[in-house]
Amino acid sequence: MPGQSAASPFDIDARLTVELASVVSGARRRAHRDADEHIDTAHLLHSLLESDPEVRAAFDGGPQVARVLGYLVQRSIGYGLRWHGTVEESGPVRRIRTGAAAGWSPAAVTALESALGRAALRGESRAGGLDLLVALAADPSCRAVEVLNRAGVDAAMLAERLSCASGQV
Repeated sequence: MPGQSAASPFDIDARLTVELASVVSGARRRAHRDADEHIDTAHLLHSLLESDPEVRAAFDGGPQVARVLGYLVQRSIGYGLRWHGTVEESGPVRRIRTGAAAGWSPAAVTALESALGRAALRGESRAGGLDLLVALAADPSCRAVEVLNRAGVDAAMLAERLSCASGQV
């Protein structure tokens, strides 16, 4: 419907696996602890890597995961400080979301919506960790991809490989 905002993150929460809902909760705590006003894609990536073994297995081994986590940990002590106080927007069309998405960056809401879309294509009613990882890695202008790239991960290739593996090219 024109003028209506996308699904609220609270509506989205109900459509996540228990594991992914835990990831979102962890991202929410991390954003609060870091005094960030919005949960962004880097918060989601950090929480995914910490809590989902299937997501960690999607990378090229432990050293690559360690490098990504290293950049994410540095977020609050140097790397990423330029993000503090700013709202993450990304994607081909930047959308302003209000009300229902308060506390979420537009890019994070878009990633969650994309993860739900991937799950729906498989006939699943709930999105999982790999769905969110692909959604994050597929957005070249989000903070999560910036972290992945700095850690030496080809985010586009990761998204493509995982999409091919799930039959969703």
